[in-house]
Amino acid sequence: MDTQKYDCLKLENQLCFPLYACSKEIVRRYKPFLDPLDLTYTQYIVMMVMWEKKEMNVKELGSCLYLDSGTLTPVLKKLESKGYIARARSKFDERNLVLTITEKGEALKERAVEIPQKIGQCVRLKPEEAGQLVQLLHRLLEHL
Repeated sequence: MDTQKYDCLKLENQLCFPLYACSKEIVRRYKPFLDPLDLTYTQYIVMMVMWEKKEMNVKELGSCLYLDSGTLTPVLKKLESKGYIARARSKFDERNLVLTITEKGEALKERAVEIPQKIGQCVRLKPEEAGQLVQLLHRLLEHL
């Protein structure tokens, strides 16, 4: 039997598996830092975009986060119920839902500012290695 034929099916030869496992583990490491803020990881990345952009439509947010509206809608409703964002129909095109960060959402930024540094300590990569990895992953995302 030609065992080399099936090498492509070995878990150790898959690009997707270490990406999946690392993603899962890193998100798990965020939990103790996000729990005091009452945020899930998905809510946190939405807030990161909102802290930067202040206002945008759902389609733009989905594009930034590689998430569809079906995934975003419950997250946005929850963030709105917590008072961190406001959702409203666009004055120019009612089909577009516009998101705006609230004062309470902006204030949350101060409580979250140390999270990236704390996660960096968990990851234990040299800054240049982390930078290279981020570049490679963004390049991979561009090609998918």
